[in-house]
Amino acid sequence: MVTKVLCVAEKPSIAKAVANHLAGGQVQTRNVQGNPYVKNYEFSYNFPTWGQCSVTMTSVLGHLTSHEFDPQYKSWRSCDPSALFEARIDTIVEDDKKPVAENIKRQAAYNKVLYIWTDCDREGENIGTEIRSVATQGNQSFRQPGNTVRARFSNIERAHIINAARSPVQLDEAQSNAVSARIELDLRIGASFTRNLTMSLQPMLQQRSGEDRSQVISYGSCQFPTLGFVVERYIRVRNFVPETLWGIKVMHEKDRIKVNFNWARGHLFDRMAVIILFERCLTAKTARVTKVQTKPTSKWKPLPLTTVELQKCGSRFLRLDSQRVMQVAEQLYQKGWISYPRTETDQFDRGMDLRALVQKQTQGGPWTQFAQDLMNGGFSQPRSGRNNDKAHPPIHPVNFVVPASLSQEEQRVHEFVVRRFLACCSQDARGSKTEISILYGSEIFNTSGLVVLEQNYLDVYPYDKWTSSQDLPDFREGEVFEPTEARMNEGQTSPPGYLTEPELIALMDANGIGTDATMAEHIAKIKDRDYVQTRPRARQQRQQGEEEEYEPAEAAEPDAGAGRGRGRGRARARGGRGGGAGRGGGATTGVQEFIPTTLGVALVEGYENMGFETSLTKPFLRKEMELRMKAICEGRKTKAEVVHESIEQYRDVYIRTQQRLDSLRAVTGTLVGTPGQNGILVSGTE
Repeated sequence: MVTKVLCVAEKPSIAKAVANHLAGGQVQTRNVQGNPYVKNYEFSYNFPTWGQCSVTMTSVLGHLTSHEFDPQYKSWRSCDPSALFEARIDTIVEDDKKPVAENIKRQAAYNKVLYIWTDCDREGENIGTEIRSVATQGNQSFRQPGNTVRARFSNIERAHIINAARSPVQLDEAQSNAVSARIELDLRIGASFTRNLTMSLQPMLQQRSGEDRSQVISYGSCQFPTLGFVVERYIRVRNFVPETLWGIKVMHEKDRIKVNFNWARGHLFDRMAVIILFERCLTAKTARVTKVQTKPTSKWKPLPLTTVELQKCGSRFLRLDSQRVMQVAEQLYQKGWISYPRTETDQFDRGMDLRALVQKQTQGGPWTQFAQDLMNGGFSQPRSGRNNDKAHPPIHPVNFVVPASLSQEEQRVHEFVVRRFLACCSQDARGSKTEISILYGSEIFNTSGLVVLEQNYLDVYPYDKWTSSQDLPDFREGEVFEPTEARMNEGQTSPPGYLTEPELIALMDANGIGTDATMAEHIAKIKDRDYVQTRPRARQQRQQGEEEEYEPAEAAEPDAGAGRGRGRGRARARGGRGGGAGRGGGATTGVQEFIPTTLGVALVEGYENMGFETSLTKPFLRKEMELRMKAICEGRKTKAEVVHESIEQYRDVYIRTQQRLDSLRAVTGTLVGTPGQNGILVSGTE
């Protein structure tokens, strides 16, 4: 008897691709009543586990079920918001998903095996259990061990899909439980704090602004720490007080080459101390060469591409915000051009045939010759980073596609993924660096020169820059000369820049705020809620010694390194870099910087003024929650334990917040209390 297998993918495009790969194109397609996107694909396939099977492949549209409070709690004024910490939550199928669910129930009744083809991450495991739950309503046998399995795959290339189909595994119940816990906690915590915030502040804002403000003042355990990062940087810029500094510059001309020597101390904030040291230099009259060293140097090729790195580079180099980058990457994945774009892994498995992937890129595109050179002996095993999520490889191209067949945004993201992959498979750039030190008076001064000998990966990866500096004249150790010019210079520290999207993503990643797949959503949320606004960062003049940045069409972000705290930030000499913090007119980079609105600042400062050790605008509470989710995945905690621990923690914060709500109202009333004071805090000419 032929075994009947029901396969369910997470998206219609994946269902279609998998069905065509398994069936060799011999597929019968049927429409699903009530939904124009979901189809049923019928075909035969020989699974090693069950033999020749009659297969129906269909899909859902992401999460199949939703969660909401019992109807008695739906009205915002039906209960105290704190009651939502304990209120009953119902699992429902939304109206637009009901035809999809009914289709799965109908098909389940005629099938013996349920084969899940959702994405291989936590969210995919949870969607898989949702599918199983709906399918069991049509066929109880899917609850039995071995009757529900899932495929492990990271791209939809044909050979990869066939291998996945032949190697079914069990659903990861622990990962699914972690997502279920997160969904419940986000609903309970978000709803209780959002209702409380909105009902507490909205009437006051309406009264003081003279506007009928119906805006929801939402809270999210990832959303608020994300806002906190933006406001913290804004406050540092606002409170920055420049400090004057002094340094010593030495220049010597030899063989018609002017060589600038940099003071080993950099600069000092004590003018008299610098004067004394400078006078010692002048008194000495001559300088002596104490070191001449030439040695090989390298610029390392990049690590394999992760989701976080793709989002940062997309914002920095491709002129796309993180949310749009992920949307485009998802499109490329669903079309079969790149691997799964949500991964924390920055190391390729040693058994992966990377040369075969390189070979595919020799068919066309501006990188054709480079790919061919790799195949002709230039291939080098990629570097291995420290991260491996054990689910997906780094993001890489899986098939060749003619760039002209893609949309403009798809071309940009695809080109970056291909170039990054080819760069990973190339050699490090190699050069020769000469370092020279001189002793002038009692002070040491240094200079260096770089000669790039082999571009290697840089030939295909223009996003990194490494260029030869001016040739240095021949200096010998022990040589004595009288410097052509020595002068004392004065400068000032400059403020840090406002937070850019790459910097914000890096902070979220380092502090465990969201996952690699959800960071972009949290950033979009604080923009949608009008807590922050964005604008292009002004282009800043590069100073000597700073590395040139990639500029695809217009300009790219300057060095994002920023001084911290009050004074003593970045140093700049007078006449050098102007317009601190990226402000001022003139050209801009493509990188967006975040400026909080008055409402955003009011919320953060209001909570900070409450004086709690566990502030809602700091990342610590959410980071603890994420660690608990990880504990569920590793089997160290149950879902019930994590939900209970987190709810009690946030309930305690809620109660203490209620006791000091006046401080939040006071700050909000002050900052957002008059017409015109609820928008962006700074102007482009500040």
